[in-house]
This record gives sequence, C-alpha cells and structure tokens, in this order.
Amino acid sequence: MLKELSTEGFSTPSSPFQPGPFPMLQWVEVQKLVVDPEYQREMSRRGVSNVRRISENFDWSKFAPVIVAPVEGGRFAVVDGQHRTTAAMLRGIESVPCQVVQADRAKQAEAFAAVNGHVTKTTPQQLFHARLTAGDPQAKELAEVCAAAEVFITRRNLVQAKMRKGQTQAVGALRRCLDGHGRDTLITALQCITQTGDGNPGWVRATVVEALCEVLGENVHWRDAGGALLQAMDNFDFTEAWDEAMSGRNFILAPAVQHELAERLRKHLTKALKPAKAKAA
Repeated sequence: MLKELSTEGFSTPSSPFQPGPFPMLQWVEVQKLVVDPEYQREMSRRGVSNVRRISENFDWSKFAPVIVAPVEGGRFAVVDGQHRTTAAMLRGIESVPCQVVQADRAKQAEAFAAVNGHVTKTTPQQLFHARLTAGDPQAKELAEVCAAAEVFITRRNLVQAKMRKGQTQAVGALRRCLDGHGRDTLITALQCITQTGDGNPGWVRATVVEALCEVLGENVHWRDAGGALLQAMDNFDFTEAWDEAMSGRNFILAPAVQHELAERLRKHLTKALKPAKAKAA
C-alpha cells in the first residue's frame, strides 16, 4: 500500500530558512563537465568498480540528476555525480540531466560534504527487499528459502533481545550459506532454530546459521534425518552454547565463535542422533 509523505513526528527547524537561489534542471553536455580536485575525491579502486557496475547496468530510472555549479568558460563543476557521469560516458552518452546550483567554490565544497557526508545509510536488509520487489532472481530464491523455514528478513536493524521468532537481519550470511551449502542445507539449518524449542527468537544470527550449515553440510545424514534432527535440536540451548563460546573473549571474534559453536553442535548431534542412526542401519 502506497503511503503519503508526512512530517508527523518532526519539529519545525529553529535555524533561519536561507535555501539560496532556486536550482535549474537542464541537460548538460558531458564535455562541459569538470571536476575540482580541491574538494572532489580521487576515484578510488572502489569508485572504479562502482563506475563499471553502473555502466554495465545503465538505466535512466537509476540515474539521479548530477549536481553541478557554473564555472568559468561556460563549464560546470560536478558537485555530486562524478561516478554515474563517467559511467554514462562509457556508454557513449553525450548529455546528462543536471541540477544546476549557484555556488562559489567554497559553497561547492560545502555542498559536496553535505551530500556525501549526510547520506542515510541503506541497510543490507533494505537493499534485499528492494531487489526482491524488483524481481531479482537471487533475492527471490533467498526469500523462498526463508519462507520454507519460517524466517523473515527484517527491513531495519533491531535489538537482538526484541526480535521475534524467525526474524533476522543476517541477510549477508544467509546469501553466503545459500551459495556455499545449497538450499536444502540452509533450510534445514534455519529450521533447527525456528522449529525447535520455543522457536529461539533472536537466534537466527549470522554466526549461528553459518555454524549449523557447516555441521549439516559435513554430515548429510544428519541434515536428512527429518524429525529426528529437529527432536535432537529441541534440547540444544543456543543461549548457553553462545555464552560458553564467548567465555573469556572481550569482543566477538566471529570465526572463533563460529568454530566453537560448530564443535558444540557437532558433539550434541553425535550424541543425540547416534541411536537413530544405529536403528536406521
């Protein structure tokens, strides 16, 4: 359902309202665009990668107007949009849409800092949901896996203690596990959390999921044990295992904690599933 924009919950700004001259929107030839090295950053390796990504997937619906300011010689200094303009040039595009602002060099630098320093960070979860809405095949595949295990990727960051059954923000770890271990292993690993005990709210964590996938990936007969596996995991205390894995550590060292959790899971399942395995044999 679409929502209207609202200022509800915001207070009226107390600072004087001095927005400056109205900007103009116009198409500007890329040959007239220049970069001022006094405030613009050098294009880093990450920037080069970003330009390539934009160029490979160029789409006007993803191209925000470039912010520029008039300078001498009928040219325009790029305040924001160096990467996407370079990507457009790689596609042979000769003009790009620009928001032309009236600003001297100091004001340009101030605008550059404001645009690039006060950006609301987009979380991996928000990007996942955006890609899912856009029909991205990888996002759809991950969503299907999560649905099979009653797992829900949150749209914003939540405090672990307030998370409900199946909620997670570990979208990166889920993608890694899906790519590295496959659908069956990841679904079963997630079910070991959400379909055992009280549903283990807050425990669909990156380190826990990766440890489970490691153990079940190495022991396919456990992964395929069905109800016997979930019954065995009913008696696994994630809180206790986590606390013991963290014991003596002043900070979370993910690989070490993951290894410790994997060892505890392996010992627990070896003991719990030994009778079932012997009976099946």
